[in-house]
Amino acid sequence: MAPPLPGSSGSTDSARGEQAAWQRRSIAQVWHPCTQMQRMQAVPPLPIARGQGPWLYDYAGGRYFDANSSWWVNLFGHADARINAALREQLDTLPHVMLAGCTHAPAVELAERLSALTGGVLGHAFYASDGASAVEIALKMSFHCWRNRGREAKREFVCVRHGYHGETIGALAVTDVAVFRDAYAPLLRQAHIVASPDARQAAPGETAADVAARALDEVRALFEARHEHIAAFIVEPLVQCAAGMAMHDPAYLRGLHALCDRYGIHLIVDEIAVGCGRSGSFFAFEQAAEGEAPLWPDFICLSKGISGGYLPLSLVLSRDDIYEAFLDDEVARGFLHSHSYTGNALACRAALAVLDRFAQDDVLARNRASAAALTAALAPLAGDERIEHLRQRGMIWAFDVREELAGERFAERFHLAGRRHELLIRPIGRTVYLMPPYVLDDELAAWLAARVRATLDEVLADVLAESIPTRSSDAAGASDPATA
Repeated sequence: MAPPLPGSSGSTDSARGEQAAWQRRSIAQVWHPCTQMQRMQAVPPLPIARGQGPWLYDYAGGRYFDANSSWWVNLFGHADARINAALREQLDTLPHVMLAGCTHAPAVELAERLSALTGGVLGHAFYASDGASAVEIALKMSFHCWRNRGREAKREFVCVRHGYHGETIGALAVTDVAVFRDAYAPLLRQAHIVASPDARQAAPGETAADVAARALDEVRALFEARHEHIAAFIVEPLVQCAAGMAMHDPAYLRGLHALCDRYGIHLIVDEIAVGCGRSGSFFAFEQAAEGEAPLWPDFICLSKGISGGYLPLSLVLSRDDIYEAFLDDEVARGFLHSHSYTGNALACRAALAVLDRFAQDDVLARNRASAAALTAALAPLAGDERIEHLRQRGMIWAFDVREELAGERFAERFHLAGRRHELLIRPIGRTVYLMPPYVLDDELAAWLAARVRATLDEVLADVLAESIPTRSSDAAGASDPATA
């Protein structure tokens, strides 16, 4: 039975005390990610006791809809019975064995099934633990591949303005989000940064495809000048998530693929957030073809949803000719990268259970129906003059609160107000977005849209009230850390 809702008789003094105790202990001992710890006393972390389906429950009896899928990883809800059963079986069989000199069924089967999803064009899965690690691997593979081919001058990388690929040193070098990058800039290799195809940049009368074409012109000029030195271009297909869910036309991907082919530059596709059905197809890059012959990049990086929100796992798929460039009697010409938990059997088994769900439940078709329901429920926002750029791609929705209305610390304020409306939601700057688990029905979609609108109303009403001069003050202050 689910715990009672906040304010009910189940929310006892004892339960509230337990909730507060976990907050104090976490602040005292845990360094939380993407968090200014100075703000933790003002905005203590929300202790979660358990999860079930799309819901998370705290110790004091509160429930919260996981509107952002716990940082975009949870595809089928928390404590999914089928994934749980697969992991229990694997736990009793083989939790882990090193993948250097050994192998095991989950790692082999997962690699086979993912390759099959690309029609066998990409394969040879190289396993890691997280998205940034996958990006590091793809960058290293590209550079090392060119070196093995005698093209040592090809050691430069190109990324998209406002793109995000992780926060390790190599991944950060191809990330252009100032809050993550600037503090560590002296440690980073310099990458080429080209225009974003973000459709929000469209001038009056322009389409998203027009914006994409302009961005491709800049890529073409750079490739013409530097292609002998450029190893790879890395891109988030269709949605630049950390840029505030910046969405672009698939024409950009088609043009980018053609330019990389023409100039002999590897194309690395970062599907870490947008893959696994999140953007409407299993791989976001599939939409580059638009009904024509399939197009595939040279590398695909996967993480987040691939293990369903259960265990850390990432991987890189590559083309055969890249893999073959490393085959040699010399150890130094092999790919030199490893970590102790590479291809962890439990994580791979979770990923296989995720792929089983896609195959058995026709998840992509069900998501299309769910997406239509939530899009219809959010439709009233299209005429809301307080927001702009209401947009959707697959199972991702976003809108931007107008800058002059958002006030200070908007993201934090929205996050805290969302809790009061049973939402766990974390805006990026003034961009409110939804990336819910794939378990929506019409009723839940209507509920979610209503709660988002209610949260928006509450926050903007508070901002407006604070902006009205009082007898004692011209304006009340606001507070809020980044809650991207």
